[in-house]
Amino acid sequence: MTRNFSQPGRAGAKKVLKSFGFAFNGLRMVLSTQQNVWIHIVVSCLVMVAGIFARLTAVEWCIIVLTISLVLAMEIMNTAIEKLVDFVSPGFHEQAGLIKDISAAAVLLAAAGAVIAGLIIFVPKVF
Repeated sequence: MTRNFSQPGRAGAKKVLKSFGFAFNGLRMVLSTQQNVWIHIVVSCLVMVAGIFARLTAVEWCIIVLTISLVLAMEIMNTAIEKLVDFVSPGFHEQAGLIKDISAAAVLLAAAGAVIAGLIIFVPKVF
């Protein structure tokens, strides 16, 4: 399928809707193939339930939502990078493995930041 958005006569709204369609296709692929995304989603749901019980402030909710979004976005980008590396380097290559490791490290860093932010928010409410 070609994705040429520069053709004359195309309406702007059609372009935007097509872009959303492509994005939802990507999201569908990630949700159907990536176990780690589901782990993040389950943990995120648990955090949100805990947030309801802890009666988080609007600012605390913003931090929680942003950190959840960051981790999920990083996981999706990691998947995209892994797919790209597999496409351009289907066989074993040390550099390809290193690129995948670096991409996974970005997810790890985002998840660690989310855990720290969660601890800063939730620990004072528990104790």
